[in-house]
Amino acid sequence: MTNSIYISTAEPNSGKALVALGILENSLRKSSKVGFFKPVIGDYNSGKEDEHISLVIDHFGLDLNYDEAYGLTLKKANELISQGKKDEMLEIVISKYKRLEERFDFILIESSDYKNSITLEHSLNIEFAKNLASPVLILTNAHNKSIDDCIDALRVAIDDFASNDCDVIGSIVNRVNTDIITDLDTELAKQFKGNKMLLTTIPADDRMSSPTVRDIVEHTNAKVLYGEKNLDVLVDNITIAAMQMQNFLPKIKENSLVITPGDRGDVVLGTISAHKAQSYPNISGMLLTTGLEPDDSIKHLIEGMQDMFPILSVPENTYLTANFANEVHASMRANDLSRISYAKELFDKHVDSKILSELLAQVKVKGMTPKMFQYTLTERARQKKARIVLPEGNDHRVLEASAILASQDIVDIILLGNKEEIIDVARKNAITIDFDKIEIINPVEYVKFSEYVNTLYELRKHKGMNLDMATDAMSDVSYFGTMMVQMGDANGMVSGAVHTTAATIRPALQVIKTKPGTSVVSSVFFMSLPDRVLVYGDCAVNPNPNSEQLAEIAISSAETAIAFGIEPKIAMLSYSSGSSGSGEQVEKVRKATEIAKEKRPDLKIEGPIQYDAAVDPTVGAQKMPGSEVAGQANVLVFPDLNTGNNTYKAVQRETGAIAIGPVLQGLNKPVNDLSRGCLVEDILNTVIITAIQGNQA
Repeated sequence: MTNSIYISTAEPNSGKALVALGILENSLRKSSKVGFFKPVIGDYNSGKEDEHISLVIDHFGLDLNYDEAYGLTLKKANELISQGKKDEMLEIVISKYKRLEERFDFILIESSDYKNSITLEHSLNIEFAKNLASPVLILTNAHNKSIDDCIDALRVAIDDFASNDCDVIGSIVNRVNTDIITDLDTELAKQFKGNKMLLTTIPADDRMSSPTVRDIVEHTNAKVLYGEKNLDVLVDNITIAAMQMQNFLPKIKENSLVITPGDRGDVVLGTISAHKAQSYPNISGMLLTTGLEPDDSIKHLIEGMQDMFPILSVPENTYLTANFANEVHASMRANDLSRISYAKELFDKHVDSKILSELLAQVKVKGMTPKMFQYTLTERARQKKARIVLPEGNDHRVLEASAILASQDIVDIILLGNKEEIIDVARKNAITIDFDKIEIINPVEYVKFSEYVNTLYELRKHKGMNLDMATDAMSDVSYFGTMMVQMGDANGMVSGAVHTTAATIRPALQVIKTKPGTSVVSSVFFMSLPDRVLVYGDCAVNPNPNSEQLAEIAISSAETAIAFGIEPKIAMLSYSSGSSGSGEQVEKVRKATEIAKEKRPDLKIEGPIQYDAAVDPTVGAQKMPGSEVAGQANVLVFPDLNTGNNTYKAVQRETGAIAIGPVLQGLNKPVNDLSRGCLVEDILNTVIITAIQGNQA
């Protein structure tokens, strides 16, 4: 997985640009393959781009175009959420991010800008950080805050991310008033003592926080009358001139933007004079309101002056204009080399990049989120399209799933059955399906039917099967589909929407047979919980496995987990943990654990162990301290079918988890079973799983 950092702010104006520039500068010293990504950007008018994306791409010359650097707009995200399509929103972000992950060694991910609903955007950033499996660096804004306020804001942000299973590797408190910075550093170290994360502060600095006159122009949509070449000067103060000159002049502060009505020629002339005089502060610019401009004589005077500060004009009144101007915050552009260089200096001075790199290296990838898991599966299947045979071509759910798989070009589908009947089922159920993309085979009419019959006869004649019996069997879609897989005419088969589990598995055992060294065909479910994916086995095939069989199920389940990108931590479940219990069932699990460990010492296996101790870190630490598995298990092996089947269904119903499976394991080639109550989504997921297995076989 690509190394990454997710910069998330607890509030607006926390200085993301400064931190982003510093991190990217340090990253580019180690690798040229550095990327940048924002899951959500603001809704900009036509032709305007996100400032940070443009800044980092242009300044660093990243091998990245603008459209690749973001997921979607906040408006689009809101639309999808309001339509109940949050999953679709996540899929868009994950898909675009994963494309970058294939190209770059490091990706800096930056949160949204908090220009709309802070609550919504904060929750979205947590969701994105979790699904992109990126460690989080939290920024907070300490401007005009007390030490307690800073600590409270930081604690809330850290707790929010940590409680959602995100790794928080550090926090930067930015724009800290210099009179509290030492005490704040001390308090941070005290309050977060024992937390392995970077904690640092960056002092407030006008050079970074003050907008430029150009920022004022863009925010107020002002017309530039004079001084266009000086638009990049900083504005540290805003001064409203609504009084006589003798009262106004003493109120001018350094680097002020003076706001006054356009017909106040006396203020215009007085401000120009003050700017030229060494006894008064520097003037950054003037903003003339009400749409009025100085009369011709004053314009003539201004035009004769060299190196004039910017004079701007807006149609709004002075009160509204002052409010607009006060809302303007500093932005940074690629051509603002002086401020960019200064930002990098500030970062290097106050942020220990070595510690940050060390913390990143220590981050361990946790279990995949369900959305990332499903995305990864789909992309793996799409990269190497498999041919999957579906024997139950007359079932409307199978046809709906086939339509989706064909339209998204994920696998090549083969449906078994009568073509006219299948088309009629699609028509009656209003299923839009492109039959040009799907192969339909009627088994008895297939060109290889006789070859399949003879093959089955040769395989089963020692069991008393004759040619007539083989012909009858091959007319059955389950046997025919299984033979297609065995003969290499399909990469895998998915059945069970109509047929029983026995009808699906029996032909596979007779024709495809088990892998060498495997005596037990078993199954797992991928349980997509809200925050992680677990592997449950065996919940569908073996009623009451003995210790040897249970050990084999555990090893097969671990291998299945590895094949699908999950690093297995295996819990051999029982009604007691460790050596605390006794009884026939506990001893069976204890012996199975010993056998599995002996056969596969490379795997992390714990047992017997109770479910709560297996998945809950607190309970696991209490019941089995020091265990590598307790509290962290992601492969859960049940002692019997009764326990496993009931548990997976209970978890599915009570938590809303998506149960993908059963996925059969132990066969030479993939055949997978569906529940007769399956949904279209179940069929989609099982076909994708089977396609991946088929490509690995």
